[in-house]
Order: sequence, then structure tokens, then C-alpha cells
Amino acid sequence: MASCTSLPKHPLPLVRPTMSKNPASQIISFLSKSSNSQFYGLSLPNLATSSSPRPLSPRTPIHAKVSKGDVPPPFTLKDQNGRNVSLTRFKGKPAVVYFYPADETPGCTKEACAFRDSYEKFKKAGAEVVGISGDDPASHKAFATKYGLPFTLLSDEGNKVRKEWGVPSDLFGVLPGRQTYVIDRKGAVQLVYNNQFQPEKHVEETLKLLQSL
Repeated sequence: MASCTSLPKHPLPLVRPTMSKNPASQIISFLSKSSNSQFYGLSLPNLATSSSPRPLSPRTPIHAKVSKGDVPPPFTLKDQNGRNVSLTRFKGKPAVVYFYPADETPGCTKEACAFRDSYEKFKKAGAEVVGISGDDPASHKAFATKYGLPFTLLSDEGNKVRKEWGVPSDLFGVLPGRQTYVIDRKGAVQLVYNNQFQPEKHVEETLKLLQSL
């Protein structure tokens, strides 16, 4: 089992701040100059050489379609073993459903390992943990095996479920959002937690909520 502390590092270049009336252009310039257009472990499009620049929109606000008290849209997705898993499978017990950007990226590996290290606490609370990203089942299988992840990873290829649940993106839509939901025994959402750059906080916040259910 691989160590979660020996993660690949993607140092970002030092960028001298410049005066600009458009903060979005600074972010795009910053990302374009990054090594191999990597940001927080994710491959980003080469924005600097795009032949037809697209207009930028403000950062997607954190107002998920699925909110506290809602019953989220159902889904059936393949897990890391290629088996179909439906949301209804978890009804009757609390469930933690966390959306993350991608397998094998530094932040997502930290988050997955944090859920792994606290897995006994989730079991004690009677809760299931489910991770969802756009990676295929083979990628999930390799990721779960490498880090000894004891919970289910689901493949949302095409990000259909992510869109249906209204998980917001970050950095002007470039970076898939990192959002966690706690669903109670009746199937209603009791917590929506969004934090892109502090992945381990998702575990802390969900456990805090589960202890109060």
C-alpha cells in the first residue's frame, strides 16, 4: 500500500503580481505558465495557445442544486470492480457521498486517505462512504488498490451525476469541484460541504455531522 505522504509534487512557478483590471486574466496567465499546465495535480487545457479564446464567466457560485433537506437525484454507476451501484442501496443508513476531481492527484489522494484513516469511525456511526469522480472503473481500481481504500469509488464518466447534483466548479470552470454530502437514513441531505483546497476538512466536517444524527 502506497504512503499518502509520498505524493508527487507539482511546484508552481513564482509569478510576479501585476496590475490588471481583470483578475480572471491573471489566473489564466498564471495557469498557462504553470509546468505542463498542471494545477493542484490536474491537467489543464493550454489556455495560452487556444485559437479561439472563450469569454470568461465569474466563478461558479457555491449554491448546489442539491441542498440541505433535499432528496438528491438517484443514480446507478459502476464501482471500481465494474459492478452497478445505486444510491438506493444506501437507504436506511447514513451515507457520505463525496465528489472529487480525479484519481491520483495530490489533493484527492489526501482526501481519500483521510477517509480511509477514519473509516472505522464512519463504520461506528453506521455510515457508508462513497467517492465519485469522472475516472473510469479501472482507474478507480488502481487508485483503491494502491492506497488500500476500503470504501466504494464510483465512475461518473461524462460527469452526468455531478451536473445533476449541481456540484460547482472552481477557477472559472477549469477545476472540477470538491463537494461532500451527508445523507441521513431517510435519504435526505443533512450537510453540503465544499472545500477545494483543504481536502482533509471534508472528513472532519462529515464526522462532526454524523455524530449529531
